[in-house]
Amino acid sequence: MADPEKNGVSMPTHPVRVVHNNSNSVGTIFSDHGKFVDDYSAKELRSRHTSAALSDLEGQKPAEPRRKRFAHFRYNVFTVYRRLFTFVMIVNLACFIYVMVSKRQLVALVDATAVNLVACGLARHPMVINGIYRVVCSLPRSAPLCLRRMAAKAAHYGGVHSGCGVASLIWYIGFVSMVSKVYWTSSPISTLSNVKFTAAPIAIAYIILFLLFVMVVVAYPSFRRKMHDYFELTHRFTSWIILALFVALLMLFAHEVSTAQKQTMGYFLITLPAFWLLIAAIVAVVHPWLLLRKVPVEPEPLSSHAVRLSFNHTPISFAKGIQVTKNPLRDWHSFAGFPDPLPEPVEEPTPEAAPEPASEPAPGRQSAQFKKGHRRSFSIVVSKAGDWTADTIENPPKELWKRGSLMRGVGYGLRLFNRIIIVTTGSGIGPCLGFLGDENRPAIKVIWQTRTPEKTYGQDVIDLVHKMGPDPIIWDTSVMGRIDMIPMVRQQYKEFNAEAVFVISNPSMTQKIVYDFESQGIPAYGPIFDS
Repeated sequence: MADPEKNGVSMPTHPVRVVHNNSNSVGTIFSDHGKFVDDYSAKELRSRHTSAALSDLEGQKPAEPRRKRFAHFRYNVFTVYRRLFTFVMIVNLACFIYVMVSKRQLVALVDATAVNLVACGLARHPMVINGIYRVVCSLPRSAPLCLRRMAAKAAHYGGVHSGCGVASLIWYIGFVSMVSKVYWTSSPISTLSNVKFTAAPIAIAYIILFLLFVMVVVAYPSFRRKMHDYFELTHRFTSWIILALFVALLMLFAHEVSTAQKQTMGYFLITLPAFWLLIAAIVAVVHPWLLLRKVPVEPEPLSSHAVRLSFNHTPISFAKGIQVTKNPLRDWHSFAGFPDPLPEPVEEPTPEAAPEPASEPAPGRQSAQFKKGHRRSFSIVVSKAGDWTADTIENPPKELWKRGSLMRGVGYGLRLFNRIIIVTTGSGIGPCLGFLGDENRPAIKVIWQTRTPEKTYGQDVIDLVHKMGPDPIIWDTSVMGRIDMIPMVRQQYKEFNAEAVFVISNPSMTQKIVYDFESQGIPAYGPIFDS
């Protein structure tokens, strides 16, 4: 989810120190500049039952950390995503060389196109994505850190998706070129007969080629970031049209080639790998839509900036999210979910003491006995980051559409580590709460920088943050201004003896923090544009 903090806030005029009061059961956010500056040492703070202070982080001018060789190339240019993309392209290049020296070039080009299209589609199927995370992140925490830090990069699976998509276009260009040559030269399809291609398969082939070009262009990262809604709609409807046209093209191709080779069309199809691969591609695309449902939603307004939506149609597990929309044919939005806490059991009043009257819940909060607190109940936090989210906050829905199954995300990789730091800003705290879905989760230290957290997200969310790990650091930017979080995170990483850092923030902040730590050899992870 996007960071709601869009406007810049001035930096504090003097160093500040933020502490979290451990003696308060519901949590305290200290935001007074002068109250904790200069007069308290770490020893004095500990004597007052407070966590380790963040002393004068903004006033420090640390030396430039030593980075790995070629750090910019390794972690900004040739990322794991691009390495997977490159690997897919190299494999396809090797296959292309083999096909060019074979005798069945035309059929091989059809099959190679189909293989890449199927792989491209499966790499976006929720069950396949869940399987990737389950397998890759199944290493025990006793495994060497070097293996675990590589496995936690499972979120870069999109490199396979984009690599297969581009490769399928290249293979298809080769197929169209060969078919066009045969057609325009009026050459027979096979040496066994004088049958030639008609205009119908050629016309369909060129339409598919144009649509594939459109899909590749709109999927380019810069276009996708700036015009995401157009990308999503174009990608979805174009892929449906391409699949339908591929069915028509395959039938025409099979009819004319089988006639030229003096075979029955049925025999030709069942012996053509592209036929079965096309069926697999159709199943991969259709299956999530077969699970399309309109599910009830229980909204809980948190503020004019955020709303909490609760679902009870299915239980949620660790680090999973849901895709929802108000119109199934328009834009879909993904949110990480977190399990709702079970309500405390209600004690029966004793005969001697009359029950106390129930107090009214605080504004913007639900009662502790709210019906969403059961084993199948989970929530998402929606904050204002666009037209859809703004409308959802202003007009909270009672029902939403969902499709497919709940899908794992980048946070699933944190179960590979024993101790981690979670860094988040604004509404990024929503996905982080999804980590509550695993009792075997690692020890967690939360660092959350946001504006007026209690006013914007409510005390219930603050309480959930405290359940994630001891002494979370909550930095109120409305009072103390924004800071460079890297010195704070670096200090906490050392003090907490963490093994990795996970960042859930806006793209620029995520990339900055992840690069800073990875370039120093510290495992760091965050969502990428294609995760």
